Amino acid sequence: MTTVALADALVTSLRELAERIAREAGDMVAAGRRSGLDAVTTKSSTTDVVTEFDRASERLIVERISEQRPDDAIIGEEGADTEGASGVSWLVDPIDGTTNFLYALPGYGVSIAAADGDGTLAGAVYVPATGELFSAGRGQGATLNGDRIGCSTTTDLAQSLVATGFSYQPARRQAQAERVARFIAQVRDIRRFGAASVDLCNAAAGRVDAYFEEHLGPWDLAAGELIAREAGCRTGDFSGAAARPGEVLVANPALFDQLAALIRQVSA
Repeated sequence: MTTVALADALVTSLRELAERIAREAGDMVAAGRRSGLDAVTTKSSTTDVVTEFDRASERLIVERISEQRPDDAIIGEEGADTEGASGVSWLVDPIDGTTNFLYALPGYGVSIAAADGDGTLAGAVYVPATGELFSAGRGQGATLNGDRIGCSTTTDLAQSLVATGFSYQPARRQAQAERVARFIAQVRDIRRFGAASVDLCNAAAGRVDAYFEEHLGPWDLAAGELIAREAGCRTGDFSGAAARPGEVLVANPALFDQLAALIRQVSA
């Protein structure tokens, strides 16, 4: 096999592994939610919740990755931190949108991504409540339950549906809400679903025209940002540099610069 073919085969293998594990973990936590919650605690603030199923999901994901790829590094939101020697690192969010999960709302997902020194190689986001599995591989495009997806084609900012999220920290959340209030009249409307990875996938599928947020974790961003980018979205920070956990904007290419300018304007 050529070097290119070997690289593509690796991406496909990582993507398929992420898909399988995300579905298994997501179905497990959904079944657990139906049976009821026993252990709910908080982390960075009183609104930043974690459940026994966040931890159980992360344990399952780490075990499955380690079984198949024992030399890979793994970093998880709930504390997983395994060193590796292969050059591949996994970023795991065992339940993204735990508040939704706590309240038995459908908008939570399991996000798993594999990355190398050049960024994300492959990723999957599974939404148990809807049975939707989003995935992408570097250079392979993005899919929803195996079907190719693409971003929206809206060109008019005033007609754009924009998703966002708010910080768990009260002062940040207040500032973010005030910013949204300053520009909501300049777009079609705002949506706040409560899970960054799912928001990114909604942008990838053209269900929203754009999504932006700040103060994420790397596990929130890795899989969904790749899925959005492979679906044709432009991704970056509010100034157009590379997307990063501290600041991410995802939009169809026609809207990106317009929305970035608006966010900067109302943030000044």
